[in-house]
Amino acid sequence: MFIGTIIYAIINSFILIMLAMGFNLTFGISGVANFAYGALYVLSAYVSWILLNLLKMPYLLSVMISILLTAILGGLIYRLVLVRVRGQALSEVIATFGIGLSILELFSYFGLVGFEYTLPVFIDHSFMVAGTYVDAQRLFIAGIGLVLVLGLWLFTHHTSTGLAFRGIAQDERTALTFGIDSDRIATLSMSLGAGLAAIAATLIIPLGSIAPAEGYDVLIKALAVCIIGGLGSSSGVIVAGFVIGFAERFTDTYIGSHWTMIISLMAILLVLVIKPSGLFGKQKELEERI
Repeated sequence: MFIGTIIYAIINSFILIMLAMGFNLTFGISGVANFAYGALYVLSAYVSWILLNLLKMPYLLSVMISILLTAILGGLIYRLVLVRVRGQALSEVIATFGIGLSILELFSYFGLVGFEYTLPVFIDHSFMVAGTYVDAQRLFIAGIGLVLVLGLWLFTHHTSTGLAFRGIAQDERTALTFGIDSDRIATLSMSLGAGLAAIAATLIIPLGSIAPAEGYDVLIKALAVCIIGGLGSSSGVIVAGFVIGFAERFTDTYIGSHWTMIISLMAILLVLVIKPSGLFGKQKELEERI
């Protein structure tokens, strides 16, 4: 039982990392806390379902179109709305939360509640891992999660666009003097963040079902990982993902599933009290806060 708990804790950790990657990337690059993130996650899943079941497209094509459309929508949200309130943190939060709320409520308005909408798994099989049966979809999630983490690191360290991302994140004013277009980079970061949310939905939704309420849960989990790890810190997201992932799984196994969310929220409060910037976040200097 203990080994099985460890295995599922590792998989749960990769799920949390995938859920938080897009939110963290957008905030780390553009400074925008995208509170429409959970809604974009759910939207991509509904688009995949519609393309697959109503338009009868092949599953892989449906998923690819869904990811592309979600990424485009993320960029449009920045270009049409956020560019007007750039640098006004509270206005950015209100704008993105309002957009996300509108998207989720539209699902309810059009009757996309009360029925079970599901996506098929990519691999319908299970494997024995250290004496524990694990379904292939969960192993697939862990593998893709690892690939995404490595791919994102290579992108930000070894491509011109990725280096521009890092330049804007580290010192926007200096980056501007080198001719880097901050609005273009912010648009790309919003698109990439939304695309990562769609990829996560494509992989994780088959483990359950699509529901508007899932958008709020995803946003809370992404925030939990990012706040504990440190907003904008890639290494922080990985560490926090494993901390929360293991805490949730052991709580679910040995205490009770109803305590799982409470443990995550308590962890957020504890970190905020001890180190408000998160485990790997940079503490602002006093003069920046007054």
